[in-house]
Amino acid sequence: MGISAALDLIKDGDSIALASAGNCGWPKYLVKKLEERFLETGSPKGLTIYAGCGQDDDFFAHPGFVRRFIASHPKTAPAMLAMAVKNEFEAYALPQGILQQLYRCSAAKQPGLLSKIGIGTYIDPRQDGGKICEACKEDIVKLMDIDGEEWLFYKSHPVTAGMLRGTTADENGNITIEHEALRLEILEIALAAKASGGKVIVQVKQITENGKLDPKDIVIPAELVNAVVICEEPEIYHKQSENVMYSPYFSGEHRAPASAAAPPPSELNANDIVCRRAVYEMFPGAVINIGVGIGIGTAAVATTEGLSEKVTSTVELGVFGGTPQLSEFPATLNPTSMISHVHMFDFYHAGGLDIAFLGAAQIDRQGNVNSSMFNNVSSGQGGFIDISSTSKKVVFCTYFKAKGLKTNVADGTLNILQEGKIPKLVENVDQITFNGKIALENGKEVVICTERAVFQLTKDGLMLTEIAPGMDLEKDILGHMEFKPIVSDQLKAMDSRIFVPGRMGCFD
Repeated sequence: MGISAALDLIKDGDSIALASAGNCGWPKYLVKKLEERFLETGSPKGLTIYAGCGQDDDFFAHPGFVRRFIASHPKTAPAMLAMAVKNEFEAYALPQGILQQLYRCSAAKQPGLLSKIGIGTYIDPRQDGGKICEACKEDIVKLMDIDGEEWLFYKSHPVTAGMLRGTTADENGNITIEHEALRLEILEIALAAKASGGKVIVQVKQITENGKLDPKDIVIPAELVNAVVICEEPEIYHKQSENVMYSPYFSGEHRAPASAAAPPPSELNANDIVCRRAVYEMFPGAVINIGVGIGIGTAAVATTEGLSEKVTSTVELGVFGGTPQLSEFPATLNPTSMISHVHMFDFYHAGGLDIAFLGAAQIDRQGNVNSSMFNNVSSGQGGFIDISSTSKKVVFCTYFKAKGLKTNVADGTLNILQEGKIPKLVENVDQITFNGKIALENGKEVVICTERAVFQLTKDGLMLTEIAPGMDLEKDILGHMEFKPIVSDQLKAMDSRIFVPGRMGCFD
């Protein structure tokens, strides 16, 4: 079907679900053409946009185009977030895994989802209820008591249109994803749209004859598809990831040689130190998640240390194994298996993770973490809440101070060349994205790794357990915190091997 006829299926007031993670899976051609139609005709208008992860562009950021925006990563669409802050439309941020599972609720015509994910965080209706602007009038998250236990009820919503992406379609409209870096939630969205009497439009790179596709490779059956559009200018609108048009090493079709991995750095900076220390928290046999932010560098360190074959790395978008790529995240080099976005969060929510490596904007004395509010703007957190709530151990990877920090490492010691301007260890976080008290009640181990100090969360608050060689306890650490932590009686220096370029050999 031509692009014009496909877009005719989208009507004023539709609720459109999009599956993407950055450029991975992003149906950029469809969305760009929908934007052009709105700017030319003023229709379709008043849309509701569901974005289960981050999107790559701000094509919906026009007055009147959108009525409501429900996303896990609204900050990946900064122009839309700016409009939301000005109350130009309703905007909610919900946990990424919850949003994914709500598609399944919509597909089954269920009223919503009960979960403990989000209790004690800003998603909790006793705090903000996931609302990120005053224009939000509806409470889409409710607190419920079931047999004396607190649960959050997340209301499901109709999906009247799905705009999705695959690689190949046959003449009937069956869809495969052989060149894509992720499976995502394309099937769940298609099922949700059909349950609501909606339409499913799929962007592909190519069409093949009927009978050419292996039935086991078909991700969206033709019976769920209303329109297939071949992407024009795929080098612009159908890249596999942010900067890569296509790599069989990201799609899992081929395995890259060991030489494809980036070599360890010859000089170390603060980011390197954080990741090198964080890797010490791994252990053979662990199932781990490596999130966006500083901690993503732990994947490369683990590979250098020969640990990548001894732990199972996962990415919440549905990838097991391999090495997540810093510049192309969430694309992963040499994935060993892929499942849907939704099923990965089923695995996480059930406690499948041993360790999660996550970032942090602020941490307070009680171990509460803010990773969702920046400059007084609530901007979402992706899968952070799902992952940090259910992983057995959480390692927060962050600089000690932000904005302007400059360091170097010489002769095995850390030197602060220029101190950061913004403290990260604060008296009270601006917004609770991770609740330290609840984490301890649930028996979770919590570690904070910075370039100059390591902390552990205890029942009495944060405890300082390690400091970097070259750092003065009072001058470089305590003097830059808004509260005084507990100082361990066994305070020790961070392992000296962390501060020497090259392989550390910490698991030999």
